[in-house]
Amino acid sequence: MNNFKLEIKWAIIFTISSLVWMFIEKITGLHSTHIDKHYLWTNLFAFIAIAVYVLALLDKRKSLKGKMSFVQGFVSGLKITVIVTLLAPLSQWLTHEVISPEYFTNVIAYSIEEGHYANEADAKAYFNFQNYVQQSVFGAFGMGVFTSAIVALIVKKK
Repeated sequence: MNNFKLEIKWAIIFTISSLVWMFIEKITGLHSTHIDKHYLWTNLFAFIAIAVYVLALLDKRKSLKGKMSFVQGFVSGLKITVIVTLLAPLSQWLTHEVISPEYFTNVIAYSIEEGHYANEADAKAYFNFQNYVQQSVFGAFGMGVFTSAIVALIVKKK
């Protein structure tokens, strides 16, 4: 367990930062009055996600007395990724049940109004908790592996 302590810490930091981001989206109206701009602004979280991985792997390097190979960094990033992936369903539940319970209703109405979906059933087939959990699990894992590799290349030090 001690081997995972640093990675658990950073996975929790990552998850909390994503929940804070969801709260910011909510209070700025990106889940309601400004939902038309949500698709654009939500992508800015990528910068925060990358920053968390950079800080995490720098912390890992520091714990290794300033020296870290690519493999050590990548494995640490993968551990963080697995934990974030496991926390993704809980994060989605907190987002859609606690932070922004009206999000699905609003995005469904908006997507029909804009003609992205022909009817409510089609929109609901995409905008629902189960689909978002699936997307967050696969997205967290895929992007986490990719980010871990890139960041490990950048912060490795002999």
